[in-house]
Amino acid sequence: MDESREGQDRKPPRQAKPPRKVSPTYLENAALHYLKRYAATQSQLKRVLMRRVTKSLKFHGGDKAQALGWLDELVAKLVRNGLLNDEAYARMKAHSLRASGRSTRVIAQKLRMKGVSADVVTQKLADATAEVSDEDAARIWARKKRLGPFRKVASTREENRQRDLASLARAGYPFSIAKKIIDSDPE
Repeated sequence: MDESREGQDRKPPRQAKPPRKVSPTYLENAALHYLKRYAATQSQLKRVLMRRVTKSLKFHGGDKAQALGWLDELVAKLVRNGLLNDEAYARMKAHSLRASGRSTRVIAQKLRMKGVSADVVTQKLADATAEVSDEDAARIWARKKRLGPFRKVASTREENRQRDLASLARAGYPFSIAKKIIDSDPE
């Protein structure tokens, strides 16, 4: 490339847009936009909106207590209108994670990280486990990760047995289930 044109082809770096000033309408629009794209829990939505509030207050100034009041009112309104439902979120997430082969321990951890209460986590985990047992979920995970009986080359199965057991243990399965899956037949 010609050295004289090297600097001319580049665009100047984009300037970051300043954050909008926080208002109840702005928070509601931001929350609805977020909920259109993602399923969320109450605490998760509060964290997302709180980041916006913090940026806005840092740039424009204002009363943090007032903004927090708006945020709490908005979340209560969304819960009342059925747009934000922690139980429905936990049910959907637990069933989808279980169907993809995740262990009970991993599902519980992920739901707690999203801010779902402990009693809801316990209830939804019981529902998901009733449909797909721990052993079935471990088999799904082993098939997905090609562990044990699901390895492409059967001759490497015994060589990688310890590694496969460790992999299932890291995925949150007890040793007894991991051993049963790794030592079983693919069928």
